[in-house]
Formats: sequence, structure tokens, C-alpha cells
Amino acid sequence: MSSEEKLIHVEVVYALPQAQRVIKLAITPDTQVHEIIEQSGVLEMYPEIDLKKNKVGVYSRNVKPNATVHDGDRIEIYRPLLADPKEIRRKRAEQAKQEALDAKATE
Repeated sequence: MSSEEKLIHVEVVYALPQAQRVIKLAITPDTQVHEIIEQSGVLEMYPEIDLKKNKVGVYSRNVKPNATVHDGDRIEIYRPLLADPKEIRRKRAEQAKQEALDAKATE
């Protein structure tokens, strides 16, 4: 890296249910997302992260691992969902419907 290359500042974020890890880095503008994540050291801290499986994004928008970022961007590593949100909503609706029927039956 020549002294004329301008560095940009980014954050790499990995959130767990009880904690959030934020790592700040200064990188060259042409550095790809997967390289930034590797440079951050987060893969060593959390060996369960697999960039072939975990999706990544910038400010809640999915990006490809070979994407580049801008100054001030936050690179997020997403954990897999434990449950399908649509399935959870469907079960809640069924439960509410059943509770309403039960309440009517006891009137």
C-alpha cells in the first residue's frame, strides 16, 4: 500500500443473543467484504462463522462476499435463523383463533 492510497474506516459486526462484537478497521477502498472479515479476526474469535453458509450484509442489506464497501460502512455477519418467521406467525394466529373459540364456548 502506497502512502498515497487513502484508507477508509469500516466496522465488522457479529451479534449473538447476549452480546454484540464490533471491530473497527482501516482498509483500502478496494478491499472485498470477505477480506475485511478475515482481517478483522472475527473468524478466529467465533469459529462457528462459516462465510460459505453465513450471509453477510452492509446496513441490513445482503451483499456478496466479493463486494467492496464505502467509508463508514458496517459489515454485518448474520447468524442462521432458528425458526421460520412465517411459521411462527401462522402458529400464533392458530393459537389466537383457538383461544377465541374457547372463550366463546365458555360464555
